[in-house]
Parts: sequence; C-alpha cells; structure tokens
Amino acid sequence: MDNSGKEKEAIQLMAEADKKVKASGSFLGGMFGGNHKVEDACEMYARAANMFKMAKNWSEAINCLNQAIDIYTDMGRFTIAAKHHITIAEVYESELVDIEKAIAHYEQAADYYKGEESNSSANKCLLKVGHYSAQLEQYQKAVEIYEQVATSTMDNPLLKYNAKEYFFKASLCHFIVDELNAKLAIEKYEEMFPAFSDSRELKLLKKLLEAHEEQNSEAFTEAVKEFDSVSRLDQWLTTMLLRIKKTIQGDAGDLK
Repeated sequence: MDNSGKEKEAIQLMAEADKKVKASGSFLGGMFGGNHKVEDACEMYARAANMFKMAKNWSEAINCLNQAIDIYTDMGRFTIAAKHHITIAEVYESELVDIEKAIAHYEQAADYYKGEESNSSANKCLLKVGHYSAQLEQYQKAVEIYEQVATSTMDNPLLKYNAKEYFFKASLCHFIVDELNAKLAIEKYEEMFPAFSDSRELKLLKKLLEAHEEQNSEAFTEAVKEFDSVSRLDQWLTTMLLRIKKTIQGDAGDLK
C-alpha cells in the first residue's frame, strides 16, 4: 500500500473510532458496554496513528495518540497512556525535532509510570529529559533529574553500575555553571555512593577541576583524551566537556 492508501485507511479508522466514542457517550451506549466500545476506539486510534506514521503524516499521528491518551487516562489506564506519550515524544525527537515538546511528553510518561510504581520505566523517560534539558542549557533541571535517577539506582545491585554514569553527568552539568558548585556536588556524591570514588569518571573530574583552576587548556584536553582512549565519549559528553572547556580563558573551544 502506498502512502496515500495508508493515509486514507488511517482517516477511515479515525472516523470509526470517533463514532464509537460518541456512541459510548450516549445513554444507551453507556448501558450496553460503553467501556468496551471505548477500548476498541483506543485501539483504532493507535492503528490509525501507525498508518499516519508510515505515511509520514506526523501531526495526524500525534492527534490520534492524544485522543487515545485522553480516554485511557479517564479509564485510569496510565501505563498504556505513558506508552503513547513515549511514542509522541519519539516523533518530536526524531521527526519534528521539537525537543521542548519531546521533553514534555517524556515527563508526562515518567509521571504516569511513577504513579504505577514502574520505576525503571519512569527512569528511562527521566534520563531522556535530563539528556535534552542539559542540551538546552537547562542545567539545574538536568542536575536534579540525574541525581534523582542515580539515587534510585544506586541501591539496586543490578543497576548500581549505572549510578556512576548519572552522578558523572550531574557533575558535568554543575561544572558548566560553576566550578565551586561542582566541587561540592562531587564531594556529596562520593559520600552518598562510595563506589563513585574509585571510578575513572571521578578521576577525570578531579583532573578537569585542577586544569580549570589553573586555567590550563592543554591539561584539560590531555585528561579528556586519556579518558576517551579507554571509554569512548559519546556526543552528549563531548558537548558538555567542550562547554566546560570554553569557560577557560583564551580557549579555542575544541578538544584537539
């Protein structure tokens, strides 16, 4: 089926779903399995959304998912509402590149997951929020999120290893804003999570703080290169490290 065919089918599905919702709202519909009709409608909206996505008609897809979300939240079915919020967030993230809107939908999904005690799903969404908030220079928000997720994972034997990474990311966000704050935060993280003390991430942070105090760009770059040669720095970490390095006087703003 070509895109216009998919779009036609999606529009039909959407109309049928609308009809079911209206019918379930009537007195008779309410007496005769109104809930059942509404659930069918939700599934139709989701199928229509998929069709619209295939046809790259993003705004209609989002519209369908929002319709389903409204109904699911009315019914108290927050887990499935959260899943739809993630799908919308992903469309904003990858297709429409509206990061502010992606953040809002990831936050909403995280709230619903938390309410349902699905903490690991909530944390996945929160990490997205932290990631993008830092990119948008909303460092305070990013710090709060990384600290929150680190704290909730550090007592879990399976996830403990990841807590290091989140404390590291929180430290970098602090560092961009203020060197002294970063120092105090790092001391606090070491107390909270002793495993952080032995980490390569912490050793790097200490070297970077020293280089920054001495306003020494070369030492800063050296420390970053040494770390990168063992564990590759991803795009996000590289961006944050560059932002910190730019706060060194007379810096060229690269990591070469």
